[in-house]
Amino acid sequence: VQLQASGGGLVQAGGSLRLSCAASGTMFSINAMGWYRQAPENERELAASITSGGSTNYADSVKGRFTISRDNAKSTVYLQMNSLKPEDTAVYYCNLYQPIYRRHYWGQGTQVTVSS
Repeated sequence: VQLQASGGGLVQAGGSLRLSCAASGTMFSINAMGWYRQAPENERELAASITSGGSTNYADSVKGRFTISRDNAKSTVYLQMNSLKPEDTAVYYCNLYQPIYRRHYWGQGTQVTVSS
């Protein structure tokens, strides 16, 4: 399984970014997907997740601002991030969870920096 994340960058507070993560080597539609983030000196935390059935879950800190979605035909998961805040600055990691094997896979991470 390989995950290729893209879309990070530098944006001003209040701006938007869209992250993408393309998966290969697995039957994408049956897996749960998620975006985690890790700020300097902090632990990695879940930002948003989406099940194979399309149910979503968000960290309280991003609710109402971030939207996770998936396109099974493209084997891609997205994270639309609006109204970005400096505290959203982190490396964002794409995660794929295979429930049948109870395995997690990680992408390489993409840096998101929000300036005040």
